[in-house]
Amino acid sequence: MKMPIALQLWSVKEEAEQDFFGTLEKVASMGYDGVEFAGYYGKSAQEIKAKLKELGLKIAGSHISMEDILQNTDKVIEFEQELGNKYIVCPWANFPTIEEWNDFAEKMQKTGAKIAAAGLSLLYHNHNHEFARNDDEFILDRLFKAVPAGYLNAELDTYWLEYAGINAIDYLDKWKDRTPLIHVKDLDASKRESTEVGNGSLNIKGIVEKAYENGTEWLIVEQEAFTQPPLASVEIGLQNLQTIVASL
Repeated sequence: MKMPIALQLWSVKEEAEQDFFGTLEKVASMGYDGVEFAGYYGKSAQEIKAKLKELGLKIAGSHISMEDILQNTDKVIEFEQELGNKYIVCPWANFPTIEEWNDFAEKMQKTGAKIAAAGLSLLYHNHNHEFARNDDEFILDRLFKAVPAGYLNAELDTYWLEYAGINAIDYLDKWKDRTPLIHVKDLDASKRESTEVGNGSLNIKGIVEKAYENGTEWLIVEQEAFTQPPLASVEIGLQNLQTIVASL
């Protein structure tokens, strides 16, 4: 049993800005099964789709800004359908009051329904601030309880869970039926920043085992802090993760 591994391209954003397709070629040559987008660098959906086909890369999902998802929904749907992407991921939202979070949940439900009607799926990607408590409940839990599973699901980030003091393996179980994608991001405990997957302090094997158990579709490597060139780091992360996956 093999779970596919993708790279969140935010990890290599400077390289992608300079040469998007050249970066995709390097990612494919490392042995990644797919990519998760964090921008399209002026390329059309058809251009990207053709390049992915050439390289044998699949699409795990795409991070699209909250503003675009909520305000330009029809254009987002059209582009993602043409590209062949199923998962539209909101990568960030933050509000100072619970009333604004509640308003956001209402907007995500309405937009998620429209996205679902088009045959696609809306996801939300967490950081650590969503683990602030309101009425003794995490804001992230309030969001997923407020919006039905058919309209909003989760892309849980293991690094930010642990950064917030949450056991990632336990939390993956909490929303196990709503987490088709996870970010496998490791934590350098001494620096409190991300590092190569498999070289940090997180129980990556346990996380992968839980993902298998829960039916997660994609393991997505992401890294945001580096001590060497990003492309070298994400290749190390892939190799470490492939070793773990192969051992299951």
